[in-house]
Amino acid sequence: MTHILVTGGAGYIGSHACKSLRDAGYTPVTFDNLSTGWEDAVKFGPFEKGDLLDRARLDTVFAQYRPTAVMHFAALSQVGESMAKPGLYWRNNVAGSLTLIEAAIAAGCLDFVFSSTCATYGDQDNVVLDEDCAQHPINAYGASKRAIEDMLRDFEASNGLRHVIFRYFNVAGADPDAEVGEFHQPETHLIPLVLDAVAGRRDALTIHGTDYDTPDGTCIRDYVHVMDLVEAHVLGLERLRNGGESRVYNLGTGTGFSVREVIDHAARITNRPVPVTEGPRRPGDCTRLVSGSIRASAELGWSPDRSTMDQMVRDAWRWHQTGQYEK
Repeated sequence: MTHILVTGGAGYIGSHACKSLRDAGYTPVTFDNLSTGWEDAVKFGPFEKGDLLDRARLDTVFAQYRPTAVMHFAALSQVGESMAKPGLYWRNNVAGSLTLIEAAIAAGCLDFVFSSTCATYGDQDNVVLDEDCAQHPINAYGASKRAIEDMLRDFEASNGLRHVIFRYFNVAGADPDAEVGEFHQPETHLIPLVLDAVAGRRDALTIHGTDYDTPDGTCIRDYVHVMDLVEAHVLGLERLRNGGESRVYNLGTGTGFSVREVIDHAARITNRPVPVTEGPRRPGDCTRLVSGSIRASAELGWSPDRSTMDQMVRDAWRWHQTGQYEK
């Protein structure tokens, strides 16, 4: 068996990645402390509970499974929380990643796929962001991810750790088979919040900021279907396994949707009204983030075919209706 260590494999994106890895012939080994993930999402390979700051636990897992690569998703990722508690993000995301990288190198596991973020670019309005754009994060979450990117480059120079870095835009949707889906505690992502409001699980959706310099006053984001996203990770892994050089890729569609546009799509797909209230802006939120992802298409052969707003909402709604996350 070809084992791949998947940190954060009990979380939203990590669990979908485990399914794609399984389908591609790999055995994903989930390493997760369950602080934000949930064990019921681990369905496609073995589970090892542990924390990235626990080097001894990591060494044990590397020795047991001898993974050929690491796919690193584990991180805290709430922008608002990172603004209020930056130390938490530097300790968990950066120190945890350093411990993981050193353990991987010690085990001779030198292929590394990293889950980064478009938040490393900061607030660059009216710019289609490609991989060569300057990185000026405006919150501790984005800053912590940029620091890990720098760390990977340093360890490639010193130890030959080859890597593929993916900078995501907004990830949405769910496994079309509804085996796994999106679930956070607390939930902060727009589409599941909209669907919770539609289903009556919350009184209303709060729109955070209606005075942005956009056509309808709400933030604009580039959304990519989670299954398209994890397909790119498998392609990136195979690039490394075939001897490809380290590379950075954006993952998005190049099309932005405002908060109000997402709400309108959800109302139409579910055929239900979306109750909303309006609130102030959240600290650290950018006005507009839209991706240029030509490099991923050209070099990996990646195509985000499921990443239409209707498809993302439809797949997310199917998952929500299963009620699995209410167990």
